[in-house]
Amino acid sequence: MEIKSSDKDSFRLVYDSCYKTLVRICYHVVYDLDTAQELVQEAFERFYLKNMSFPSEDEARYWLIRVAKNLALNHLRRFHREQAMVEKVKLSVATGGASSDAQKALDDSETVRQVRKAVMALPDNLRMVVILKEYGDLDYKAIGKILGITEGNVKVRVHRARKKLEEALGGDEAYVY
Repeated sequence: MEIKSSDKDSFRLVYDSCYKTLVRICYHVVYDLDTAQELVQEAFERFYLKNMSFPSEDEARYWLIRVAKNLALNHLRRFHREQAMVEKVKLSVATGGASSDAQKALDDSETVRQVRKAVMALPDNLRMVVILKEYGDLDYKAIGKILGITEGNVKVRVHRARKKLEEALGGDEAYVY
């Protein structure tokens, strides 16, 4: 089925099928939900205004993922990586009377922070394959189309990224997968 980006029915179909995935991908680049949603809106605005035709819904989806990914990376470059990684909310636990639930929440928050920091430290080419694979729920073939590389190259990059994350996180594979 041909998809025309300026056709309201086609736009609605693509929007409904892609929105959540695009937000997840952008969020895991910028780590701010409001910013991720704004970037996705901008990607859809470009999609609609370009008045393009795609041979299938998948091709339109790949185009949108590429645009959203690039918008997120550009945003990240504009606003220093350190600012993108700052935690918005810090949990405080009283040292003497911390409940086990509060301590677990603090430990979970620290784990999330460590994983984010490790992912952000990856080179761009490795970070993007991890984000697209793990948070975009895309297969190797789709990632290859989006990034303009072979499926084999995607597999190699995912493997290298996981190895680097494993090293950065102290060899605990549970964090990485």
